Amino acid sequence: MRLLVSPMNIEEARAALAGGADILDVKNPREGSLGANFPWAIRAVADLARGRVPVSATIGDLEFKPGTASLAALGAAASGAEYIKAGLLGVKTPLQAEEMLEGIVRAVKDLDPQKKVVASGYSDYARVGSISPLLLPAAAAKAGADLVMVDTAIKDGKPTFDFMGEQDLLNFINLGHDYGLEVALAGSIDFRHLELLRRLQPDIIGVRGIVCGGDRKSAIRAELVEKVRSLALG
Repeated sequence: MRLLVSPMNIEEARAALAGGADILDVKNPREGSLGANFPWAIRAVADLARGRVPVSATIGDLEFKPGTASLAALGAAASGAEYIKAGLLGVKTPLQAEEMLEGIVRAVKDLDPQKKVVASGYSDYARVGSISPLLLPAAAAKAGADLVMVDTAIKDGKPTFDFMGEQDLLNFINLGHDYGLEVALAGSIDFRHLELLRRLQPDIIGVRGIVCGGDRKSAIRAELVEKVRSLALG
């Protein structure tokens, strides 16, 4: 497994690197679960991380607007992100997911075929009216995406594990792998979940709140990144 940590500025990115993060995932928690940050924030973190670790960037909890999503994806890719992560919040069906992701993939891969597109669903999809994560791997693979993940849409302290059991998450991981995709799990991960994650063995685990002392709006602390890495990855 690799540890993805989500800084919102250059200071947090430095702390995440100091703690041993494998991927820096630039986001803006003020704008939602997968809130998009500014191009200059992505560029600053990409400059800091160059030659050390890859950089990811979220482009928002998106409505079903493929054109808007494609432009946002191109902006993140052009700003230096190597992984472009789209939250498919407003997507209701596999066909919508495929259409949305096809535009995002084309925008990103036309710029640089080596960059990767991440399709993110939400474990609490039922309470936000979004598509089930278990329907995403097939659509993501058809669209040419590289990675699927699950997160929580509503950040109220309830983790992914409250909405998807161990078997559901294992099914999600296996589906992703069956379609040739990497798989990431995130969503209010706490220390009590790390043993389960070690059993599930996704390719990537994504964190923020746990390395901010439990409050995702606080700052990332290097010693907490190091602790999570030690307990989860060994």
